[in-house]
Amino acid sequence: MKNIFKRTPVLWVFIYFVLLTIAMTWPLVTRMGDSLVGMIGDNIYFVWMIGWFKEALFVQHVNPFNIWFLNYPEGWSLAYTEITQANLALALPFTFLGNEIFAYNAAMMLTFALSGLFMSIWVKHLTNRWDAALIAGTIYAFLPYHFAHFRIGHLNLSGTQWFPLFFMGLLEILQLKKVNWRYIILTGISLGLIALTSQYYFYMCVLVTGFSALIVLVFKQREQFKNLAFWKNIIFSALVSLPLIAAAVWPYLQLFGQGDMPDRNISIVRRYSASVTDFLLPSTDHFLLGGWIGEHFSRDLWIEGSLTIGFVALVLLFIAWRKRKELQQETVMRFLLIGLLVAVILAMGTDLHWNEQSVEIPLRGLLAEKLGRDNLPIPLPGYLFFYVLPFFAKLRALMRFGILALVFSSAAAGLGASWLLQRKNGKAQIATTALLLGLVVFEFYPGVYQQFDQVSYREADQWLAEQADDRALMQFPYELLEDQEHIYYQLINKKPFVGGFFNAFPPQQYREIKDVMEQFPSQESIMLTESLGVGTVFVDETYYENDQEIIDLFESNKWQYIMQMGNELVFTFEAGDE
Repeated sequence: MKNIFKRTPVLWVFIYFVLLTIAMTWPLVTRMGDSLVGMIGDNIYFVWMIGWFKEALFVQHVNPFNIWFLNYPEGWSLAYTEITQANLALALPFTFLGNEIFAYNAAMMLTFALSGLFMSIWVKHLTNRWDAALIAGTIYAFLPYHFAHFRIGHLNLSGTQWFPLFFMGLLEILQLKKVNWRYIILTGISLGLIALTSQYYFYMCVLVTGFSALIVLVFKQREQFKNLAFWKNIIFSALVSLPLIAAAVWPYLQLFGQGDMPDRNISIVRRYSASVTDFLLPSTDHFLLGGWIGEHFSRDLWIEGSLTIGFVALVLLFIAWRKRKELQQETVMRFLLIGLLVAVILAMGTDLHWNEQSVEIPLRGLLAEKLGRDNLPIPLPGYLFFYVLPFFAKLRALMRFGILALVFSSAAAGLGASWLLQRKNGKAQIATTALLLGLVVFEFYPGVYQQFDQVSYREADQWLAEQADDRALMQFPYELLEDQEHIYYQLINKKPFVGGFFNAFPPQQYREIKDVMEQFPSQESIMLTESLGVGTVFVDETYYENDQEIIDLFESNKWQYIMQMGNELVFTFEAGDE
């Protein structure tokens, strides 16, 4: 065992990040099987998806992408939201050690540990120093951005672990003079894994990488355009990534082809454009400063706007840029800095914002009269890209481009730490490493998590699971059809459900029946429910004033009132009267 650790320092690094993840997310490790950090929301949708994939692959042996039983009877595509196949693959093995809640929590924790490990491997590759690599990995693994999406339950956006591997391979390819299959495979597979984690990340990564690489090549490495090996490396990397990318994007392209993925409203996109302050302020989730930040700055969008790299990393980044020649990493630093600037500009979206407010230039006289307004926002490239770049208008939260800035900043900080530690010896070197690690942890630590939501199911769902009737379930009020929690209940009752997770792109059936169903309780809504092949209806009586009126309405239409179970009034349609 000692020889394994001695020969494989990567194993020690991974153990370090696992232990630090447990500490930084404490006490989640003690509540893995029944609770989720924060409130139930998007997280429960990913819990459902983990449970469904296990059911589909290992029990029913069916295609998990065929969701015929949601948005019933029309059916539903998982591409209406992000599927995150790569992170589901992380979670699935844990479903054999516990339930889907345990698997979700384990996968979330792995995103921290793997992000730190892979960033460390990249920086070790650049610097040949594990101490500097550990500092960069700690910065990257525990970014406030990561904690924010962890807290809100975004399993897809928490999957930041593949970026370091992609850029590790890509930066070598940009400098190579001959074909190298090691970096071709690394670049191609990691890009495919990014696509299989988040379509946001894939699109943003390709866009930022394309701009940054082009700038570096045109201005500093123009000779590479004449190098046949360079083009072979690029083409072969693309070919390696193609099967994974195709598997990732195909469901979304199908949905797009059906016209079910409309462009966003630019006013929404503008709202989700990052402010300059998002990159400067300490985390709103910080155990010591978070409350003060929330009180003195506008942080309504702090989940998406937690884009700070931190003071320690910023200082190390500055050192790396100043000492890039001594580090013999001029090309790498040039790419990292250009990529950082490109990502920041794109994250700021359609126009310049400060403290979540648009920065506008006052207009006077003839100009104000001609434009018909008194103020003019300061436009940014994102405004133009919204109208001219393919698929750009499908993005809602442009602030998420900021993750690329954080990737580049973390790697650059590792280079800066390397330069600093080279000037230390023995105990001073160890002490400096420990100090920097301690400062990073202090700067990013969210504190002991106090808020947990326990995942449970309704008594009515358990009752429904025991019924032989396999007809669909309808839930009233209608707004609950798209509630993520009600999607999770389908794992328990195992009946087709008229609802689904529709908050991103509501499907056609949901839109068509909405006006009628929102009139419930009404004769028309009951008749439409019957026409959808529904056999059971749950009515959450806390939303209505007169339970007896609802019971009378159903019974007058040949529905049977079973009983009230918890908050749910339960009705079944008598099959003989269909």
